[in-house]
Amino acid sequence: MQVSFSSNKFKKICEDEKILKMTYGDRALSVIQRLNEFQAAENLHDILRLPHTRLHRLKGNMNGYFAVDIKQPYRIIIWPENGNRNDLKTITKIECVKIEDYH
Repeated sequence: MQVSFSSNKFKKICEDEKILKMTYGDRALSVIQRLNEFQAAENLHDILRLPHTRLHRLKGNMNGYFAVDIKQPYRIIIWPENGNRNDLKTITKIECVKIEDYH
């Protein structure tokens, strides 16, 4: 899958392991793992098949977005940039929007 980021600042954080560890502490390794899984996948359906990611759709003011678990309670929020949100096999481009605990 093609992976982009919502901002250059967020991209820099996610692509530099040292900055990632300073920013997210012990969650950094899970973030790296998820980003590697995104890049290795053909489409979002491949991520759904990995139970530890717990890919799920968001509702309310985040309707249309998806999230994957990193280390509880944090998640990576993603936005599908192409395809049909009802057919995850068609989503081959995503934007990583942010990492947060939205509960």
